[in-house]
Amino acid sequence: MSETLMARIGWALSALFGLFMLGASVAPKFLTDIGAETMAGLGWPDAPVLLIGVLELVCTLLFLLPRTGLLGAVLMMAIFGGAIVTQMRAGSPLYSHTLFAVWLGILMWGGLWLRDPAVRRVWPLRR
Repeated sequence: MSETLMARIGWALSALFGLFMLGASVAPKFLTDIGAETMAGLGWPDAPVLLIGVLELVCTLLFLLPRTGLLGAVLMMAIFGGAIVTQMRAGSPLYSHTLFAVWLGILMWGGLWLRDPAVRRVWPLRR
């Protein structure tokens, strides 16, 4: 596969990830009470929802910028780790809730790997 095609696919995956994060994760924390209600239902009634939303927004933006994409991906995985543990602690269904952050992480890292040759040099695929 050519470098150009890999980069285009990588940016498409990264854009999908970014749009999802902005629309389904970050926006509800700023624009509605859904974030606070969800966190209360997960056992965190006094969660700093606005702070979590800001952190998610910053990590998403870092991920989408070429120079800071790797840093954003690493920081976003820390957020996903917290989300997974919270879902597990709340007893959420494994496949519908708990592993969703894993799938988002795979989408995010796949997009970064395809769009960034430096990441591919660090984690090459072997045949």
